Amino acid sequence: QVQLQESGGGLVQAGGSLRLSCAVSGSIYSVAAMGWHRQLPGKQRELVAAILRGGSTNYADSVKGRFTISRDNAKNTVYLQMNNLKPDDTAVYYCVADRANSGIDYPYYWGQGTQVIVSS
Repeated sequence: QVQLQESGGGLVQAGGSLRLSCAVSGSIYSVAAMGWHRQLPGKQRELVAAILRGGSTNYADSVKGRFTISRDNAKNTVYLQMNNLKPDDTAVYYCVADRANSGIDYPYYWGQGTQVIVSS
């Protein structure tokens, strides 16, 4: 099994920054693609950013140029640097992972989620 533990959420003013971290434990050898989904209030979960084992990344159009995903394989940790945050970024952010190295549209593993609130 794989466990994902997020940290770094909180309250920030619009235009500010936050960095989310996700520590991976358990059967880490089975994890290939990693990333973040989010659930905005009253909406379905959506993909935010993904990073494959080789380092390729992709982002939702709404966060391109503002968010950066990275992973430290030595520390088994994935990060999401969020800059120029907007009130529309307010959501619960979930760390996700999958055994396939093809993306995280439908990830197999999910963290518990961390709340991000952006005030105007």
